Amino acid sequence: MPCKEKLLNDIVVSPDERLQQECSLIDVANIGRETKKVAKRMLDDMYAADGCGLAGPQVGVMKQIVVIDVTLEQNKPYVLINPKVITADGPVRTTGEGCLSFPGITVDVERPSHVIVHAYDLKGNLMQYEATEDLMAVCLQHEIDHLHGITMLDHLTPANKIKALQEYQIALANGARPGEIGE
Repeated sequence: MPCKEKLLNDIVVSPDERLQQECSLIDVANIGRETKKVAKRMLDDMYAADGCGLAGPQVGVMKQIVVIDVTLEQNKPYVLINPKVITADGPVRTTGEGCLSFPGITVDVERPSHVIVHAYDLKGNLMQYEATEDLMAVCLQHEIDHLHGITMLDHLTPANKIKALQEYQIALANGARPGEIGE
């Protein structure tokens, strides 16, 4: 595995315009070596930054690919290709979210507490993921948002977004790196 500093440098941070762009679908009939290589690199980047999820545009790959591992032991990673939220319902929960592309800050985001997602795995099999009221539910929604050019800040009120951007600028000025979260 490459050194941690190189892996952290792979992560795209705001205000990079790629974080606001729609990603293209991956041809699931032809998932090959390149897609598997991207998935491995994304997992390495995510683990180096102590993250629990990472989406393609966060490493400059403008394809619909997400990696997630909420176990904290780095032993149960998921690779989701062309993930699609099928259901997002249940009581809305407010959770403090961080993002590897916005190092140094955490913001309160409201999201549905239950989510069902369909996605393909690296073998081209259609999979279903369901999560309720846990980190996986938040992570699925957060990472899939990235594939559509939506960041956690886009869920905030205008006043809270301005405040978060100010905190983010301060964090960057103080040297915040991907994986560092705010209070």
